[in-house]
Amino acid sequence: MEEKSIVKFKKEEFAIRNYVRNSLSRGRVSKVKIEYTPVGERIIVSTSKPGLIIGRRGEKIDELTNVLKNKFKLGNPRIEIDDIQKPEFDAQIMADDIAMSLERFGPLKFKVTAYRTLQKIMNSGALGAEIRLNGKLPGARAKTWRFAQGYLKKTGDSAKVVDRAKAVAQTKPGTVGIKVAILSPEAILTDKISVNDQMIEEIKENTQMEKIAVPKKKNKQK
Repeated sequence: MEEKSIVKFKKEEFAIRNYVRNSLSRGRVSKVKIEYTPVGERIIVSTSKPGLIIGRRGEKIDELTNVLKNKFKLGNPRIEIDDIQKPEFDAQIMADDIAMSLERFGPLKFKVTAYRTLQKIMNSGALGAEIRLNGKLPGARAKTWRFAQGYLKKTGDSAKVVDRAKAVAQTKPGTVGIKVAILSPEAILTDKISVNDQMIEEIKENTQMEKIAVPKKKNKQK
């Protein structure tokens, strides 16, 4: 019974997050977090366009709060806005931008869209980025296209700091799947080694000490 209640609880959370993202329009919302406090539920919406999300005098927030109370039976939901300062480092926003561009301009210019987004991410200072498009691009058969630049860790602990997201574009030829991965310059890499002047001097000193410590072999007299 406990497992069933946990599954039901997670399904309700998933439905709430999906409803919030869809109701606030795609391309504006990156993540939706739900936190439970003694005084009620906190719905944290991460967005790069807080003005469009809030609306005039907070009318969109009030409307969404009423829906969460009546439809999802939340006791006291409070919606908070988390302003994303650098949307170029947010994988979900970039994936949604690509999806909307493909739906608007068609899949024939998918390379232009992908390269333009990739350069936008890298020019903002990202350490690395990868874009994968899977679908009928541009032929009748589905194919996977990969666009990447910079450094992007895929295994180990450092891979956990890579921001990853998915999106779907509905085009006339068919559905296009989009995957975006971004390594922000603010990410902490545990295996990163910075070679500076101090390290070079320490290496030189250690090398000299090793040479002094090793005694020279004497030639054996015949």
